[in-house]
Amino acid sequence: MGKQDSRKSPRPKNPILDVSYGVREYQSRCSEMQQAGDPSLGKRGSGGDKHWGNVILVQGLRNDSGKFAPCKGVYAGKRHMWWLRRHIRLIFLTFLFMGILFVLDSLLFSLLDALILKNNTTPRRSTRQEETSTGYRLEKRNSIKMYDRLLNLASSSLAEKELKREASKFWEESFPQASMWQPCADKKTPIGKFGNSSGFIMISANGGLNQQRVAVCNAVAVASLLNATLVIPKFLYSNVWNDPSQFGDIYQEDYFINILKNDVDIVTELPQDLISLDLESIGSQVTDADLSKEATPHEYITKILPLLSRNGVVHFLGYGNRLGFDPLPVDLQRLRCKCNFHALKFVPRIQQVGSLLVGRIRKYEVARSMLDKQLLGNFILDVSSKEHHTLKGHSRYLALHLRFEVDMVAYSMCEFGGGENERRELQTYREAHFPLLIERLRNSENLSPSELRNLGRCPLTPEEAALVLAALGFKSDTYIYLAGSEIYGGESRMHPLTSLYPNVVTKEDFLSPSELAPFKNFSSQLAALDFIACAAADVFAITDSGSQLSSLVSGFRKYYGGGGHAPTLSPLKKRLAAILLQNSTIKWNTFEEKVRKMIEEGQRVRQRGLHRSVYRLPRCKGCMCKTSIAS
Repeated sequence: MGKQDSRKSPRPKNPILDVSYGVREYQSRCSEMQQAGDPSLGKRGSGGDKHWGNVILVQGLRNDSGKFAPCKGVYAGKRHMWWLRRHIRLIFLTFLFMGILFVLDSLLFSLLDALILKNNTTPRRSTRQEETSTGYRLEKRNSIKMYDRLLNLASSSLAEKELKREASKFWEESFPQASMWQPCADKKTPIGKFGNSSGFIMISANGGLNQQRVAVCNAVAVASLLNATLVIPKFLYSNVWNDPSQFGDIYQEDYFINILKNDVDIVTELPQDLISLDLESIGSQVTDADLSKEATPHEYITKILPLLSRNGVVHFLGYGNRLGFDPLPVDLQRLRCKCNFHALKFVPRIQQVGSLLVGRIRKYEVARSMLDKQLLGNFILDVSSKEHHTLKGHSRYLALHLRFEVDMVAYSMCEFGGGENERRELQTYREAHFPLLIERLRNSENLSPSELRNLGRCPLTPEEAALVLAALGFKSDTYIYLAGSEIYGGESRMHPLTSLYPNVVTKEDFLSPSELAPFKNFSSQLAALDFIACAAADVFAITDSGSQLSSLVSGFRKYYGGGGHAPTLSPLKKRLAAILLQNSTIKWNTFEEKVRKMIEEGQRVRQRGLHRSVYRLPRCKGCMCKTSIAS
């Protein structure tokens, strides 16, 4: 058979074994079937081709033996027919056996694929959902990469570091000056109350968990400013968040009241004589339209206090970011910090499940810091003592908050390498969810996607986050806890990250369905678990400092971090965009050096600047105390 392909033997010596006609007919039939769109093609293509080829081969030998008669005469033709009849059963059994082997092979591969998918550590949130709650369908794609060359360099670098057993220096903060700042918002002398209350303040906070947290702290400061009694805040139901949770479902009410009792009067509900009032008709309902964004204390005194004095009650509807950070008396700044960092404790059932989550990631290592105590109370210790010996050792882990949800991506007006399909998807989403943005775009000149990226206005992709982590020296076996909502693009977007860091996990990977069941329809309570896991992490990495979760968690870690033991990594997006612009030429060691300098710049220990959030940057007078010597 080997000689039949030789150039010196263009015709086979034994015509009986010449299957060229069967092959030609097989090729012709395949071509016709492809043109006709035969559905059998494409299902394990190689196996299907093999089976069809076998059928054609047998039929070619069966039906066309007569075609060889002119070459050898009638006798040869009869001899060929006799040979075929004698061996046809053997040939048939041979191919039947091969077909059975093929079927068994297919079943084996299917079972293996199912097992691999079941045990895959890729975040379930990245692949599970292909439709948003609004029914908007996100098209599945192959892996989308924008920086192939850098990804290859990063992969080689991680492999080299694994061999050398090098550890990243970014597991700890780079600047010891952080230890000079200590929490003290609860140690200052209380503001005190000024006699009789001027009335009752009610707030209905909008947004998700973190926006509501900010609103509560602002309301506490406003109540103190106006010498008013604060009613336990209400949370508005939102079609976006789909969560009916109220204050007492998330935070400990009695603890909240007790911690602030020397600063502000707080009650659980309005007196009976005020409940029946139509607050809107008497002018006591205040919306965002009635107050400036980040309003000053003077605006509250001139606009709100007269209403409070006249009607005895004011309702802030949809209350959020309506109190500025400067100018603000130090005592009110301290009170906001006291509320955020001390008074708002998650309810025990959230603490308990949060402790299971953190304990399992760490492999049940005991609580390590003030952060654990503030977040979890004594639950982490209970879990450790009970299950500490089930898994020896512990895992350091890095928490990553990726702000790459479809709403964030669509609103940014940036492009992320997905081509025309991606542009069409995002435009459809904008038209459905951001009509005001569409109107504004039609009536004004707009920056191009590349200009937006160069200005640092584009959300970081999972791929870009992976490159930053690799440049900072985090090894490929690092456990990365992924917080946040569904990643736009799902697995296709996550693949560059998970290819470098396969141990990407979510709460669904560590908590059983029964443990998560009580939180299933409560997005804010699920977000509280993310808050705990991110705040308790050895390292917290963020891709968007403007996110409320990133802002509050990074502030919490600065406040309770024990002087530099809770580092936060925050890339400067404009600077990173300039570095990534050199993708096609930059050397990996140069890329590493530039990224590390960028991160170190963001970690420098600074006092809070003017008009900056005290929730994110608590190192300021009234919130934290600065010692003269670092401990």
